[in-house]
Amino acid sequence: MNHSVVSHEAWLAARKALFAKERAMTHALDALRVERRGLPWERVEKPYVFQGPGGECSLGDLFEGRGQLAIYHFMLTPGSDHLCPGCSYTMDHVDAARRHFEHADLSFAAVSRASVRQIEAARKRMGWTFTWVSSGEGDFNYDFGVSFTEEDRAAGRAAYNYGLTTIRNSPDMFGVSLFARDEAGDVFHSYSTYHRGTELLMGAFNWLDLAPKGRNETSGTMSWIRLHDEYRSAVGE
Repeated sequence: MNHSVVSHEAWLAARKALFAKERAMTHALDALRVERRGLPWERVEKPYVFQGPGGECSLGDLFEGRGQLAIYHFMLTPGSDHLCPGCSYTMDHVDAARRHFEHADLSFAAVSRASVRQIEAARKRMGWTFTWVSSGEGDFNYDFGVSFTEEDRAAGRAAYNYGLTTIRNSPDMFGVSLFARDEAGDVFHSYSTYHRGTELLMGAFNWLDLAPKGRNETSGTMSWIRLHDEYRSAVGE
């Protein structure tokens, strides 16, 4: 790497200048997180039904007795053998993290429209143990803005990421939705984020962002990302 090299005194002065900006950003993020938690909720009225390896379950069942639930909308389309590298990259972080956040009253589940058979095959390949269920052709994915009918895509009505993007080629996209449940068992939708909003869940990026090469995306955004069992062949080893 070709980079400027300076004395320790000059390095420290530059580092302290950046540190001041980092502190300001940290405090701004703290304020944003408070504002995010303060968003109003909407009651979930529909009785969404999912299929898992153990049979049928409800949205409430996915809480597994906890008061909060995070759902990752995984791009796995019925009948397709394509396993999204970006979604898989994000999910590689989940099992280790949930060992901690489950003790802070947060459950996790991934949801896809694909069949349970497809889901279980992907889970086995990737070695994941988190809950992953199928929404099938129910309303859940469509209601939460991550699946789009062929008619809507053709007509330019497939709005994604709060309308910032119109989807035309893909029937499914990705995102994260958060829910809360009260003592009466009522479920509320508190938050959803899409596209780059999910980057905060990609812990490996945070390590790379500290390194000199950053994310090293020389060939485009996430260009080097592979399924974790493909990296050896990807680098020719």
